[in-house]
Amino acid sequence: MSAQEITGDWKGVLKAGETEIGFIFTIQESESGLEGSMAIPARNLRNMKAGKTTFANGELLIDGSNNGWQYKATYNPSNQTFEGHFKEGVNMLPLNLSKGALLPEVKKKRPQEPKLPLPYLAEKVKFENKKAKIKLAGTLTLPKVSKPSPAVILISGSGPQNRDEEIFGHRPFMVLADYLTRNGIAVLRYDDRGVNESEGNYAEATTADFATDVSAAVEFLKSRNDIDKSNIGLVGHSEGGIIAPIVAVEHPEDIAFIVSLAGTGVSGYETNRLQGLHQVRNLVPNLDQYNDFIKGALDIASKEGDLESIREELSEYYLASTFFNQSVPPDADKAAILKSLVEQRTTVWARYFYNYNPADMFSKVKCPVLALFGEKDTQVFPEPNKSGLEKALENGKTESYEVLLLEGKNHLFQDAETGEMNEYNSIEETMSPQVLNLVSKWIQGQIK
Repeated sequence: MSAQEITGDWKGVLKAGETEIGFIFTIQESESGLEGSMAIPARNLRNMKAGKTTFANGELLIDGSNNGWQYKATYNPSNQTFEGHFKEGVNMLPLNLSKGALLPEVKKKRPQEPKLPLPYLAEKVKFENKKAKIKLAGTLTLPKVSKPSPAVILISGSGPQNRDEEIFGHRPFMVLADYLTRNGIAVLRYDDRGVNESEGNYAEATTADFATDVSAAVEFLKSRNDIDKSNIGLVGHSEGGIIAPIVAVEHPEDIAFIVSLAGTGVSGYETNRLQGLHQVRNLVPNLDQYNDFIKGALDIASKEGDLESIREELSEYYLASTFFNQSVPPDADKAAILKSLVEQRTTVWARYFYNYNPADMFSKVKCPVLALFGEKDTQVFPEPNKSGLEKALENGKTESYEVLLLEGKNHLFQDAETGEMNEYNSIEETMSPQVLNLVSKWIQGQIK
């Protein structure tokens, strides 16, 4: 197959547990060579440009590391498909591609998503992060009132996400923004840097960098006459919940309140350790030994020093581990898997995250805080996160806070059976009405 023959759309379906996600990769020729981009229609992600695209000797590389992903495959002439793997973060899953566009997806019922006409104003906006020298794009929803409205900024969780925080066929931020705006609160939600219409490089940013995006959003709201500048708050989900206190501590005069939805209350190191144990709980015979294995890897990945030396040490650690060697299929490229794992364990974001403890930052927050945890959350476990955050707030500078554990709720605050990620898509509910009402009523109670 020639480079010219490879141009066009290539489709594939990735299976993650019980969830199937359709992908489209578009390859074009340019004066400088091949250019590739990725779209995931179910997540409303489109035109995610790859930093590098190559095809030689049957090997295809669409390297979107600039946005936290990569696709690598080998062409099989017998069935005219690419057979390979898609990598996002530390996850690498099989994904085969055939030429052509995806069939239209059958949309699942999402009864909470707003339908036109809307009883409020919705304006597409752009604002500048002067520190990062990028422009971010979003949607500002405004109540139809004659006076300035209190406002919140929605801050998404980890991984590149659009303004609706679209995941597993749900658009939580669209639903939350709709509910809050119907209840008199203006809402700004925006595409993460490097996603859709927002500029920037997601893969090169840390949690602290994302905080500067939020600060830019605050400045944008302060510049508008239809926003009540004394009542601007932050609502963060997951990682967004630990970005919010950074902004509130740096700009105490600008932030009136914080809502943390499943934000962590312990260090990133501890969060990663707990998630790792949960993922293998039914796969390894001795969890205590696996716990020691994870801690050893995190100890290396999180320490200060020369990055290449750290990566070399981490590679040697994995190669000497029975857990790593047994996890690699016999016919797999062990060197490639090792390289990918080490790189993802030591990204600029990961190394910052391991060493950041949001409890330390929350103890410095002066504004009122509402922190919610889902009892069935299997990504940010209720404990030790709830007690970690509670202790920080109790001993901290804020005079008003609530930390609540919500029965039956998962990480997305859906009413769930198991709380596992493979359940998210099958639940019609995007966000529990109980949670929407709780957040709205609490915010209204903070407005001065």
